[in-house]
Amino acid sequence: MTLIKFGAALALAGALAACDGTQVDQSIDRGLDSKDLSQLKGGIWIDPNGCDHWRIDDGIEGYQGVRLDRDGKPVCSGAGAPNTVVGPYHSGSPVADPM
Repeated sequence: MTLIKFGAALALAGALAACDGTQVDQSIDRGLDSKDLSQLKGGIWIDPNGCDHWRIDDGIEGYQGVRLDRDGKPVCSGAGAPNTVVGPYHSGSPVADPM
């Protein structure tokens, strides 16, 4: 039982150490070709239901989010077939994608 308590205390200490209170600016890419994320070019991935998701591939990193209208409802534009990507989502970075 002591070993379990020690493991739990160690896990709790590790989790608290990760919370140093600093805020990280998530609008900047900190990879090899660091730049503001607004410089990346996005495409649209169409999910199996036909709704759109913004997609950006920055070489090793990738970003994706649901495309919403002004009222917060999903956009289902019919821009392509389900499970396809339309647009220049690979053109935001000179870093080759290892996948």
